[in-house]
Amino acid sequence: MSILHKAKDYVEILFKDKLSSVYFYHNFIHTTYTVNKAEEIMRSTPVSKEDQEKVLLALWFHDTGYVECAQNHEEKGVSILAGFLKQENYPENYIEDVSRLILATKISYEPQNLLEKIVKDADCSHFASHDYNDISDALRKEWELTNVRCFSNEEWNAGNLDMLKNKHHYYTEYARENWEPLKKKNIKKIEKKLEKEEDKKEEKKESSESKKEPKEAKSDRSVDTLFRVTLNNHTRLSDIADSKANILLSVNAIIISVCLSVLVPKLDTPKNAHLIIPSFVLLLSSVLTIIFAILSTKPNVTKTNFSAQDITDRKVNLLFFGNFHQMMFNDFHDAMKDLIKDRDYIYDSMVKDLYFLGKVLDRKYKLLSITYKIFMAGIIISVLSFAYAFLSL
Repeated sequence: MSILHKAKDYVEILFKDKLSSVYFYHNFIHTTYTVNKAEEIMRSTPVSKEDQEKVLLALWFHDTGYVECAQNHEEKGVSILAGFLKQENYPENYIEDVSRLILATKISYEPQNLLEKIVKDADCSHFASHDYNDISDALRKEWELTNVRCFSNEEWNAGNLDMLKNKHHYYTEYARENWEPLKKKNIKKIEKKLEKEEDKKEEKKESSESKKEPKEAKSDRSVDTLFRVTLNNHTRLSDIADSKANILLSVNAIIISVCLSVLVPKLDTPKNAHLIIPSFVLLLSSVLTIIFAILSTKPNVTKTNFSAQDITDRKVNLLFFGNFHQMMFNDFHDAMKDLIKDRDYIYDSMVKDLYFLGKVLDRKYKLLSITYKIFMAGIIISVLSFAYAFLSL
């Protein structure tokens, strides 16, 4: 197993076992995102294999310090990285190079070389993300829960605008060409939000002298953010699982096609009889891998039978299509109007939605784990079978 695969597994287990659940932003999803973005930059930037490895190792470990404390987490991440690489027998000079790249992710640090620029741009790549608003809300919620600071909407949007317009810029040529235009779009979105806030202030001033009818209690914004971020994380985890399954599908489809076109036609001759069993093992493992990969990506829609009384008693999750597709439009319309008026009913429906999404994710990852085990075992047994077949001649 390569050092990068070991690093990924190490960090994933570390975050799973030791990272507090209040870190909605600085978690394994963000870490994986930055690693992918660094790979994207280096595909278009001339960097040696060794330097690529250093960059990716630094990004896998750059936020691991959060398992201990948010303050000075870069230094703590360096310590965790050093312990990991020493166990893998890496030299001190190599560890120091990667450590310097981790320290380069500090928000105030100005990168001095190409590798530091790549690390810096990858860590700030979310500024150009289509999901920037959700990612920003996750960071805001994290800061609130970790007692960093609570922000009003206006303060948060103004701070984000100042960061994106005045304090941040991309360093690598690739990021400037491909991410800067997307970042400018996010800047415009924030500016529109601030304009709306100003409009609301003006409306309040104009209506301050007139009496207002009592308004319904608004939902707690922090709870809304919690649901939105958590559901978004579930969706991303599902996408990651599907992409892994697709990789296995593609690889094993190629293996089967090569075997059927090249290897199998040669097995009818007596001199190749010793290859029949190894070929069969290879084909069987590939077929089983494809079957389980398909099962892990197969949609699993939970459907519930319910009555009109269940809808009246609010026992049905109207936010899930597997339920409401059975209803007539007028019934669905009336039920949704009832749901919208009741905040507790809305949250109850969202909790049900989140729960069943988690059940689907659990099934998907269990099947994906079995798929990888079958693929790994099949490859190992096939190679050993071929080796034995040739040695026994």
